[in-house]
Amino acid sequence: MKPLRHLCCLLFASATFAAAPPNILFMLSDDQAWSGLSCQMHPDMPDSKSSIVQTPNIARLAEQGMRFSAAYAPAPVCSPTRISLQTGRNPAALGWTKAAPAEMGHRLIEGDNRKSIRDDEVTIGQMLKSAGYATAHYGKWHLSGGGPAAHGYDESDGDTGNQDAAPHLPPNPVDIFGMGTRAVEFMKKSQAARKPFFIQMSYNALHYPENATPALIEKYRKLAGGRDDKEVGRAAIAEDLDRGVGELLAKLDAMGLSKNTIVIYMSDNGGSNRRTLNGGKGDMWEGGIRVPLIIRGPGIAPNSWCHQRVVGYDFFPTFCRWAGVKSPLPKQLEGGDITHLLSGSSEPVKRPREPLVFHFPHYQGDSPHSAILSGNMKLIHFYETGENQLFDLQADIGETNNLASKQPELTAKLSKQLADYLSEVRAEMPKPNPNYDPTKESARKGGGKGGKKGGKKP
Repeated sequence: MKPLRHLCCLLFASATFAAAPPNILFMLSDDQAWSGLSCQMHPDMPDSKSSIVQTPNIARLAEQGMRFSAAYAPAPVCSPTRISLQTGRNPAALGWTKAAPAEMGHRLIEGDNRKSIRDDEVTIGQMLKSAGYATAHYGKWHLSGGGPAAHGYDESDGDTGNQDAAPHLPPNPVDIFGMGTRAVEFMKKSQAARKPFFIQMSYNALHYPENATPALIEKYRKLAGGRDDKEVGRAAIAEDLDRGVGELLAKLDAMGLSKNTIVIYMSDNGGSNRRTLNGGKGDMWEGGIRVPLIIRGPGIAPNSWCHQRVVGYDFFPTFCRWAGVKSPLPKQLEGGDITHLLSGSSEPVKRPREPLVFHFPHYQGDSPHSAILSGNMKLIHFYETGENQLFDLQADIGETNNLASKQPELTAKLSKQLADYLSEVRAEMPKPNPNYDPTKESARKGGGKGGKKGGKKP
């Protein structure tokens, strides 16, 4: 982008936000792969979109805004990402790195893991309320602690988890459309009160794929080419979700709110990426942490792209910037403001630390492991074996070429940076299991290979 155009975009965006604080509509899907939409997540990679899933409304949103080819969830599973989004901190620093119960009987004992947001943790909802925003959270909270109402939200569905979506069947599968109805009513009240709004739509889809619209299940059974019922259902419920997103955005248009509303669409963690990325939910391969991210709003060029790395906890300072928050931000924030990227800048995001660290001292998609990204390089460290694997994501997004033996100095440097960060934030670590008996070890739920990459998941 030429400097003059960059300056014009920046001035336009700043002037828009100065005139009236923007509404913020944050839509978070669940377990949706980077390549799980019908729009590409990288302009040069045809396989960065689904070969069967049809999401026309989200694709239209992408054409209207900016797509991020290198966006990361803070964690490869749901609740650690959600606490990170609320607080702007890395799950490792929060001591919350897994959602499912610990697996027992393996070589290592999983790191400890808390399950409830604390009263003293400052949330993005509280920060935006301090700036005069009306705040709402609908759908999956999954953080306990009294629910959203106890943590800065004027309206919510309460202290909800996955199980609250299960009873919702067609024509309202996993409450997609019920959530939308409540969000629209909140928008109307906020508009009448002349208050900007922040709404987080924490959709339960793609959970409970069996709840998808029956006609869509039949549609994808024909399209899926022999794939199992769960995958067919996940494709169907992704289209249900897309329709819910489309209806909500249509209401936003009808109310005349789109011109001053920033819309964000993101997944809480990765999922199966059949043709592109290695790994999936519950591990630090790109398939577990790289996610779709689309942002539309004032001053954002239509059908634009950003290739800078962004991570979910960048939204805390970014939302505060948009809202004009005057209260001091929490001192331990780890994210960086990304507003310059939306104006077309290619400058990297400024955070307290340049590397991005991901920590999963648990068994799920793989054995306990952590990862660090610095520039284009990514190192994954496995705790069972002590092995390090190094990848150049610019040249090898599929993580097929381990460079650790060819670049020992860089491997050692990144390994030390990773260990130093985890020590500094007192991250919970896996420990040797004194009672480990390999003859009695139970099968790993995620099928991981203990530091040996098992190839792309089916």
